[in-house]
Amino acid sequence: MTGKVYLVGSGPGGTGLLTQRAAEIIDAADVIFYDQLPGEEILSALPEKAEKIDCGKFGGRHTREQHEIESLMVDRAQKDLVVVRLKGGDPFLFGRGGEECETLRAAGIAVEMVPGVSSALAVPASVGIPVTHRKYASQVTILTGHEDPAKPEPALDWKLLAQSRGTIVILMGVSNLENIARALVANGKKPDTPVAIIERGLRKDRRVTTGPLSTIGDLARQAGVKPPAVIVIGDVVRLYDPAQPDLIPRGDA
Repeated sequence: MTGKVYLVGSGPGGTGLLTQRAAEIIDAADVIFYDQLPGEEILSALPEKAEKIDCGKFGGRHTREQHEIESLMVDRAQKDLVVVRLKGGDPFLFGRGGEECETLRAAGIAVEMVPGVSSALAVPASVGIPVTHRKYASQVTILTGHEDPAKPEPALDWKLLAQSRGTIVILMGVSNLENIARALVANGKKPDTPVAIIERGLRKDRRVTTGPLSTIGDLARQAGVKPPAVIVIGDVVRLYDPAQPDLIPRGDA
């Protein structure tokens, strides 16, 4: 068997931040499993010769469940095909790349991981927010917003997070933002801690909503904030200046 699966990170959006290795692998692919996160600029440039399998999620509806995606990847690799699992950002940062790697290895499939520039770093940077800064934060915590702080045994230590002096970056957290903000304040985070919500990453229609932690949920609801978005909590948000030009050029609209 010569089939192989590549877990490819496409970065935060646009071909400009797609790595050279990722571009090479995509061009050589026989099959590409994709979702909407890489963005239209990258998706529209996928090679015509490749079979394309949609694995996207829309409004909570999964086009394909995770077990089905993994089963299909194993099937195509066992047919001696070059398979690409194309993801936004980096495959091993909340991209389920670790799970897929386990499944593929268990099936005896050769796997290679191609790292991508994470939106957790690049999206805040694009609007002038560094996630670390000697004056404001010497550590950064990246977490998934899918975690509900109100459930009986949350996987995250909200008290520890609230007491941290570093930056908190939340991915996939728009729908749960009010609960997250409430939990942080209840566990000791200052209510006036600045927050930035950066919608649509490096696209031309990007939008930034800012406000204090205590009211950011209300502000987001009033503004009609929608995913995908990166949420930054911490004093580094004070460096955001909407009058300044982008630090990273934006790509597709």
